Amino acid sequence: MADSLTVDGGFGRRLLSFIAGAGMISASGLTIQHFFNANFPESIFKGSFCDINAFFNCNSSAYSKIAHFQGIPMGYWGLVLGALVCLGALFPSRAFERTMKALSLLNALGVVALFCYSVFFLKSLCLLCSGYYVFSLFSFFLYWKYGIKGIPVPSFKQLIVFALIAAAGAYGFHLFYKAKQDAQTGSITARAVKEYYSLEKVPDPSFISPFWTAQATERFEDAPIRVIEYADFLCPDCLFMSEQLNRLKAEFAGKINIAFQFFPLDKCNTVVVEKGGKHPGGCDLSYIAAYDPAKFAAIHDEIFTHFQEARDPQWRADLAKKHGLEAALSDKNTIDLVQRIIDTGAEYEKTSDKFAHGIRSTPTLIVNNRMIIGTLPYGQLRAIFESLVAEGAKTGDRRFLENWVEFQPKKKK
Repeated sequence: MADSLTVDGGFGRRLLSFIAGAGMISASGLTIQHFFNANFPESIFKGSFCDINAFFNCNSSAYSKIAHFQGIPMGYWGLVLGALVCLGALFPSRAFERTMKALSLLNALGVVALFCYSVFFLKSLCLLCSGYYVFSLFSFFLYWKYGIKGIPVPSFKQLIVFALIAAAGAYGFHLFYKAKQDAQTGSITARAVKEYYSLEKVPDPSFISPFWTAQATERFEDAPIRVIEYADFLCPDCLFMSEQLNRLKAEFAGKINIAFQFFPLDKCNTVVVEKGGKHPGGCDLSYIAAYDPAKFAAIHDEIFTHFQEARDPQWRADLAKKHGLEAALSDKNTIDLVQRIIDTGAEYEKTSDKFAHGIRSTPTLIVNNRMIIGTLPYGQLRAIFESLVAEGAKTGDRRFLENWVEFQPKKKK
């Protein structure tokens, strides 16, 4: 009777082990790609994906504190383990199998820990990560069900070789991450500014929210930087955008107005929401924040600071009680005001054949009458804001910044 998964377990078991490793590689590769797309989009027209609802959301993991260490994405280690599983199936040996059986146990424990972190702390689940979890646990099952019996004693020589190879690859990812960071302040930033100015202008909404998170001038239109932020308190990307804008508000103090345009992807949003919406509770949070204008800024910050807890109905009830806003959820004037703000999303021309209106997801920013759908890195937003301040200082008509125009040499006569 076979007592090994890969050495004498037959072609079928080796094939299953190889499939498990290949699945780990594929899922890890996709998570790495998503991590860099989310954090370092190379264009304002390209970004991350996978935002099905509040729970099934890949961006939560891509922006989380454990998404990387020193620029090495978490998915890289899954890529290495998946490759080792495949190698073990292609070039079997008992020493290799003992080592992989031990590593499969460590990997399974790590998978369970990451799953618990996602579900109970982030309160979301990345579908790409879930694919890795499934294939990892399948590989663990194969090694411990059909592999060499007993507690595995890994080959320390193999572990040292694996560690050195993995370290070399990790250093490569670290350098790649640093290069991506540098690019955000170089050519990619320049491209983002150029792309921003290439956008067609859109009008301001017919009703600009009276709830501002930054105010430089009494009239909204008088500031050099004017941001209308269509956002949802329970949207992970909106949390990321809020953190970016908080940094920029401090840097461009006295030059920026930001109007928070309530757009919860919940049942009260008749512009885009169908069948209950992605973020249940978003409407209630909007009502609580809008009930007392004097408390809006504090409520806004508290909700985003406690983003995970805000999904809990009891936390929302406690928030309203804490600030004396219990009447917000039934106050007709507040509900009508929020609805009026939401309805402005239907005023813009459709930006996709899939959606009837231009404002169809969060966050969506209208920055000085140009629309940006989705999130942007801090460096790109900062460069756009700097160009707007410089543009506002110019006299005459408001046009494209000369230093961003491509140079066209004159033809020799």
